[in-house]
Amino acid sequence: MKITQDVRYIGVSDRNLDLFEGQYKVPDGMAYNSYVILDEKIAVFDTVDKKFGDEWLDNLKNELNGRTPDYLVVLHMEPDHSANIAKFAGVYKDAKIVSSAAAFRMMKAYFGDEFTDRRIVVKEGDKLNLGKHELTFVGAPMVHWPEVIVAYESSEKLLFSADAFGKFGAFDVKADWACEARRYYFGIVGKYGVQVQNALKKAAGLNIEKICPLHGEILSGNLSYYISLYNIWSSYAAETDGTMIAYTSVYGHTKVAVELLAEELRAKGEFVALYDLARTERSLAVAEAFRYGKLVLATTTYNGDVFPQMRDFINDIVEHNYQNRTVGFIENGSWAPVAKRKMTEMLSVCKNMTFAESSVKILSAVSEQNKEEIKKLAEELGVK
Repeated sequence: MKITQDVRYIGVSDRNLDLFEGQYKVPDGMAYNSYVILDEKIAVFDTVDKKFGDEWLDNLKNELNGRTPDYLVVLHMEPDHSANIAKFAGVYKDAKIVSSAAAFRMMKAYFGDEFTDRRIVVKEGDKLNLGKHELTFVGAPMVHWPEVIVAYESSEKLLFSADAFGKFGAFDVKADWACEARRYYFGIVGKYGVQVQNALKKAAGLNIEKICPLHGEILSGNLSYYISLYNIWSSYAAETDGTMIAYTSVYGHTKVAVELLAEELRAKGEFVALYDLARTERSLAVAEAFRYGKLVLATTTYNGDVFPQMRDFINDIVEHNYQNRTVGFIENGSWAPVAKRKMTEMLSVCKNMTFAESSVKILSAVSEQNKEEIKKLAEELGVK
């Protein structure tokens, strides 16, 4: 597929994949992107997942028109991008492999070979001239692995961005970018906001017209939209004004409480996103927690602790550097409720958190007193 006159897409899509990285549901499949620049010298960007090696090499061969590549540029070493490096090297024996020093150390671990006799080690600011096209390499460590580099092509103003700006879904799936990109970002990259911020500062000095990530669609047009979202996400700011209510409910009583709270908040003009954690894809729930500025956690005491789906959800958002949020609590317990205390302890390691002064303690079923507590919590959370 032609991206520009000299730049072609040679990636593949897995439309049968159910779980990406063994945990993220991908109903629209997954794209493994790869690119080739055809110039006096030919550069290929990254390989694809192992099971698509032959298809990828066929895609490359079809674009080469009888020529052979001079370089394989490896931006990122995760196996869904690096699995076919050795296979490529065996087919194109004269091609040089271009990557960071850290990436070559990983190649030794994956393939038992650092390709010492044919490697070109690049670092921040190094350039690779292909003829009309010239690549400048920019370090992007921990976005989201330590070896990552990105490459900027100056003549056509292309940024080959590795996993940054990627999303879930096959290459040709046309859906709202932000939804699946947000879920991808917070699931996979979100812990490393500081490192993403550093990379964005470097990118700000580049004149970019297209972003070519390793997953998802090629981005063009209003790039400020995508970059702005990445800036919001990586600075842990709220993207959308509103409240997410995340709950679990064993016999329906906690659900009654959160529905009453949602009704009260909406009456005050607050946008409310309500999620049953037992029935919501975890990565979506995590992404939504980062999307909104306020979060209400509602759950039962279970075996002297927090209900399992709520405990796992909190562990996930904490692991991904949850911060800068206001959190309210609704707890339920027929005897000795401890859920609020346990949830507060779990969130105590998060930075810049505000815990609502008002809370709701349900003893089995919602009482008249609980309804008043819910109104009070809504008043506190509904303040703009």
